[in-house]
Amino acid sequence: MTRNLTLTALACLTLAACATPREQCISRNTSEYRTVSNLLAEVQGNLNRGYAWERRQTTRTEFDTCRDYVRTKDGEIRPFYRTCFRTVPDVERYRVAIDPTTETRKRDNLAARAAALRPGAETAVRACQAAYPEED
Repeated sequence: MTRNLTLTALACLTLAACATPREQCISRNTSEYRTVSNLLAEVQGNLNRGYAWERRQTTRTEFDTCRDYVRTKDGEIRPFYRTCFRTVPDVERYRVAIDPTTETRKRDNLAARAAALRPGAETAVRACQAAYPEED
């Protein structure tokens, strides 16, 4: 499990390093606008569904192959494989009731914030495109 997380993290870092200077500039200068837009989409989804999704970390047991080491009669150490149960972390999604009035107020505030940030983000994108022209 740890190995998979490590490989995933390395893949993400590699992809981030592969971004062009233009993409890095745009990403760096529009992060707040993107965050507010993502929050707005989440709140709107909650209102449309009538409930929100929450996550909690749980554990589950899975059947796996474990490796132990045994010493042979001549003193050599060899791996010994056996079946075993492992406890692994898992994330569980569950529904949570929302207050529509509060969610509506939150949506309206996020929409106003996104509208205020949009001109600056558009200006930053144009500046990054001018600073780092690429062949499309």
